[in-house]
Amino acid sequence: MDDFQHIIYEADAGRARITLNRPEKRNALSVPLLEELNVALWEADNDKDVHCVILRGAGSCFSAGYDLTPGLNNPPSGGRPGRTYRDGGIYAEPTIDDDIWRLEYSQRLRMVLFDMHKPSIAQVHGYCLAGGTDIALLCDMVIAADDATVGFPPARDLGSLPNQMWVYHCGPQWAKRLLLTGDTVTGQEAASIGLAMKSVPAELLEAEVETLADRLAMIDADLLSANKRIVNMGLELMGARTLQRMAAENDGRAHLAPGTRSFRQVAKDKGLKAALADRDQGFGDGRARVHGPEQRDQDGNLID
Repeated sequence: MDDFQHIIYEADAGRARITLNRPEKRNALSVPLLEELNVALWEADNDKDVHCVILRGAGSCFSAGYDLTPGLNNPPSGGRPGRTYRDGGIYAEPTIDDDIWRLEYSQRLRMVLFDMHKPSIAQVHGYCLAGGTDIALLCDMVIAADDATVGFPPARDLGSLPNQMWVYHCGPQWAKRLLLTGDTVTGQEAASIGLAMKSVPAELLEAEVETLADRLAMIDADLLSANKRIVNMGLELMGARTLQRMAAENDGRAHLAPGTRSFRQVAKDKGLKAALADRDQGFGDGRARVHGPEQRDQDGNLID
């Protein structure tokens, strides 16, 4: 567990702490990071001294989303000479089946959070955007800083969500409100609609998570497993696992939308920053308001 490049793994006092460790990239998720995360989570699940997992981010945030560096997120190919594999980056033009296959590959790496026996806690601070929500919402419990920022802005023009636990956490109306606009909510607002279990002041976040881990460490790990898995079975009976598979396929479909193609072309011609600026123009601060009216100024920013 000492040879990871993109995460930090440590296990003591009945818990495993897994830290996304790309602070210079705001812990942007890549296939190499997800592969390491998958290995670490199964290690924690196999370690009988571990009762729960804490998933957190180094630096200023939990995770600001996926790393869109072209070619970085290709699944490993077989590498046999003379064979053609499902290669290509974000700007490539794979077939829809190639795209879905690659989306499902990444999804399998994430789904360990749902499938593993041990409970997991997402410790969310700063940005929890796009891919950050994909892994946070697969955790069993989410505890957020009051001032965290939670949302999926790429839903505006980069596709659909390749993971879909939103509807199970916050219900269909708030899932639609946030995913149809790409707007964000604070950690405190996320807790009020069910995207997070609770929120606390940022300076108390680590203590809050560690205190919960202390309590889980006092419970027989086999009992923790039994109680987690019966709840997850309930989610499966409500279609949660099937919906994740469908979400990956739906994202492949959404990648064919004119808006998505336009984003990729702008990113290819002018760079990713220009494409993001073009996407977010007109959305102001990009925030939704959970409680009270959404009054906005001429730039689209919420008026407090």
